[in-house]
Amino acid sequence: MSDPKNYDLIVLGGGPAGIVGASTAAGFGKSIALVDNHHELGGAGINTGTVPSKTLRETALTLSGARSRNLYGVDLSLRRDATVADFLRHERAVKKSFNHVLESRLDASNADVYHGTGAFQDPHTVQVRREGESDAFIRGEHILIATGSSPARPDIFPFGSPAIYDSDTILELTRLPKTLAVIGAGTIGCEYACVFAALHTEVHLVDGRDVLLPFLDREIAQALMTAMQRNGVVFHWKEHAESCTSSAEEPVTLRLSSGASLSVDAVLVAAGRTSNTGNLNLSAAGIRVGERGLITVDEHFQTETPHVYAAGDVIGAPALASTSMEQARRAMRHTFGDGRRSDIPATLPTGVYTIPEVGMVGETEDSLRQKGVDYVAGRAFYEHNARGRIIGDCDGILKLLFRRQDMRLAGIHAIGEQATELVHVGLIAMLSNCTAHVFEEACFNIPTLGQMYKVAALDAMSQVGPVTQAAQAPGNPA
Repeated sequence: MSDPKNYDLIVLGGGPAGIVGASTAAGFGKSIALVDNHHELGGAGINTGTVPSKTLRETALTLSGARSRNLYGVDLSLRRDATVADFLRHERAVKKSFNHVLESRLDASNADVYHGTGAFQDPHTVQVRREGESDAFIRGEHILIATGSSPARPDIFPFGSPAIYDSDTILELTRLPKTLAVIGAGTIGCEYACVFAALHTEVHLVDGRDVLLPFLDREIAQALMTAMQRNGVVFHWKEHAESCTSSAEEPVTLRLSSGASLSVDAVLVAAGRTSNTGNLNLSAAGIRVGERGLITVDEHFQTETPHVYAAGDVIGAPALASTSMEQARRAMRHTFGDGRRSDIPATLPTGVYTIPEVGMVGETEDSLRQKGVDYVAGRAFYEHNARGRIIGDCDGILKLLFRRQDMRLAGIHAIGEQATELVHVGLIAMLSNCTAHVFEEACFNIPTLGQMYKVAALDAMSQVGPVTQAAQAPGNPA
């Protein structure tokens, strides 16, 4: 082995966390090596997960004419069957543009990019195995692990057989299925179920639980399930797939735990994800992994080997592109000692890009009850909002949860068009420790969905007595 080239920072992984980690370190004037085993930068966030799936959602809404039917009462969808090329064209264009943006960002960071698979040789040295080239050896004073995750592949499914997909390979479709079984009603499963249902595929969603997305507020989850059923998704609750057979000539057959069977054109397995840590030889760096390859970190995102940090999917929930980027940014701030806080506020937004989409921040009604917190819920409805009417959404809801004692905002829940954008107003309000009175006094543009914050706050305030309202007015301590 030749003497390794030295860097201030080695980043393992070129996804959202890795790119932000590298650019943050560059801002401190550090030398950086980035190792990624794909020639297209961006990781799952850009290439197979976050951006592609949300792009496909928009494409499905356009191809199906769903929005035009709500707006005009007529079908303005394409007057022919959508092809795979139609379905994937925009997704591929968006992905390509983001790949270019990330390459430019890395160029601006003056990072050396190594295309290959990295593995620890010792706590500071990484061996990069490169296809068609000799291995490279590099040494980092600090190392950031941001290798992301991959779809879990349960053994009962014959991956590699025709018509058996996971959330990565679904982007390699050769035809749009007429019938599709989705295994797993988590976020990914629900999002893809909605996309294919919008394209008039008959979708069967199979899950071992009996409730949809239990992290959501129960009222919102019920509204989402009703909307998905109305859009054609068939739910199979308390069911597990026990066998799966696939051939080129016959439909895929699923045998379920109840004894029932499903025959479909294709199966999408959305059974969770596994951290991409198996090839890193982490033991050479003194790092242990847990279930599904997860790495344990402290509040600064340090592993048990202090100069090695980890961020993103490799450390587990929430495993969102947004939070992964923040984790990497704050890890690098801690690494290079600028004195700023490295902890992330506990208040984080969640977006589920189903049809309709869902956004939430903070507490749910169930979580407040479990904590023994007395609360009041205020609601506003898209059908009573001018912008909601204009965009043709008469089913959307904005729900605000306030602590009754001082009417401080505790949770924001929205379902409908632009719900994932709408909750950001509430996010900033929560970070600012706002009360219902702030929304009562605020002036919102009309027509906007944001104006529903005033309506929901007034609804909540109408349910409490004048003493409580006076206590949370400006100038009065809580």
